[in-house]
Amino acid sequence: MPRLAFLHLLLWPLLAFTTQCSTSHSGANQPTTIYIVRHAEKDLTPNLPDPLLTPAGQQRALALRDTLVRRKPWAAVFSTATTRTRTTAEPLAQAVKLPVQEYDPKQLPALASRIRRSYPGQTVLVIGHSNTILETAEAFGARRPVPSIGDNEYDYLLEVTLPRDSTQAATAVARRYGVPSASR
Repeated sequence: MPRLAFLHLLLWPLLAFTTQCSTSHSGANQPTTIYIVRHAEKDLTPNLPDPLLTPAGQQRALALRDTLVRRKPWAAVFSTATTRTRTTAEPLAQAVKLPVQEYDPKQLPALASRIRRSYPGQTVLVIGHSNTILETAEAFGARRPVPSIGDNEYDYLLEVTLPRDSTQAATAVARRYGVPSASR
């Protein structure tokens, strides 16, 4: 018994140090950053069930990658199940060597909960649609940074910050990236 107590006294500081190090490396002391964008320009041919990106949309997906690749280390990339959202996400996902994870845009609170739980203090990208990206920011508790996003606006980049202190409110800022959309 004395040997066990002695061993415990020797190992306890090491265990405490290891726990502290793993907590600080997990990003728990940093805010969580979620970038939210709409898919890039899509083929507008009527009645297409799952339109592809246009050449301008493919260029925008590359511009998104180039805009974000040098940001903080990336933890996850999320996209809805459509081809246009996945194709917008893929250049960045490939550059940072992450899979594109699918989410249901009708379940935004579940997505927000998953990101809060699984990626605290990390950086995440969410690709959605013109009628979901502002709602996605709201699902994290942030106010809309712009009142609306038009059907022909593809260049918004929303940055939502979740403070490490859960008593503080999330914030959202709207920026633009790539070539200006036709509406500007």
